[in-house]
Amino acid sequence: MSVAELKERHEAATAAVDSLRERLRQKRQMLLDNDLVGYSRTQGRAAISFSSTDLVCCRTLQGHTGKVYSLDWSPERNRIVSASQDGRLIVWNALTSQKTHAIKLPCAWVMTCAFSPNGQSVASGGLDSGCSIFNLNFQIDRDGNIPVARFLSGHKGYVSSCQYVPDDETHLVTGSGDQTCILWDVTTGQRLSVFGGEFPSGHTADVMSISINGSNSKMFVSGSCDSTARLWDARIASRAVHTFHGHKGDVNTVKFFPDGQRFGTGSDDGACRLFDVRTGHQLQVYQQQQQQGDNSDDSPIVTSIAFSISGRLLFAAYSNGNCYVWDTLVGKVVLNLGAVQNSHEGRISCLGLSADGSALCTGSWDRTLKIWAFGGHRRVM
Repeated sequence: MSVAELKERHEAATAAVDSLRERLRQKRQMLLDNDLVGYSRTQGRAAISFSSTDLVCCRTLQGHTGKVYSLDWSPERNRIVSASQDGRLIVWNALTSQKTHAIKLPCAWVMTCAFSPNGQSVASGGLDSGCSIFNLNFQIDRDGNIPVARFLSGHKGYVSSCQYVPDDETHLVTGSGDQTCILWDVTTGQRLSVFGGEFPSGHTADVMSISINGSNSKMFVSGSCDSTARLWDARIASRAVHTFHGHKGDVNTVKFFPDGQRFGTGSDDGACRLFDVRTGHQLQVYQQQQQQGDNSDDSPIVTSIAFSISGRLLFAAYSNGNCYVWDTLVGKVVLNLGAVQNSHEGRISCLGLSADGSALCTGSWDRTLKIWAFGGHRRVM
């Protein structure tokens, strides 16, 4: 068989696959006859009653001298690690606002940080294309710094996100500007699996965020500048399980729903979306309606999201300093933390919920972090 004949057969097979894919998409769209808000409306569900007295700022953590880019709660819920443009990681006691560690980073251009499941180590990554692991029990050196316990090197671009595998401090997943995600063995520093890259089902632009499924730690989702989110199985690195479309801009943040069957995304297009991992369908879009005459290109971008313990609330941070609390069931904003007393004075770049769901922490370009506490019965929302 000649090269021309092989090329012709390849083109015909590609066209057939594309046709089948389009038919499948149309069939799936026909089955998607309603969204979450529409169903809730038929059930007579109303937005929950929520006010500024139900979520109040009880702590302001000051100490960074640069923009705060990332934060993470410890599993025991009383410590927070934050990463800033000042080139330091700070570990805070969330109950007293005191700093327990201030770690000078080898590379000041940090983008992400994470606590290990046992709370004994923290990880960070950034423009040095690696992930630094710090053991908080190590003795400080003469300069008062904690040395790097392990440096995970293998990405060919900046490390935008990192997360330890739940209940396993020996494994960690990173996302990178090289369009890949990597599963690491932290004890040896070895790469166990690479997701994306040369594989055709991988991302085609920078990976900006990852989230590991708390119910099934073999599954994780990634968000990318290619406007998609992709679901991965750590046991099958060669291809994504599913690709989720819908956004019209970079997907900056992804987060699994508490039950592990859904996940949320936030994008440069100003929208948050909720997807079902089992069907691949989009369940809902959370986006404020534009005023008449407004240019959609000027919409504030979504920088970070988190769900409440029950999943009823979606916390979404925006580049204009707003932080909307969405009722996921009815698709309405029930509170804007950016408009209450003691709110941030700049872009909110990151946020996270404590393990027990009793407090929310936000980090901002105003160089501070704020802890917001739920009052009374709202602790279980």
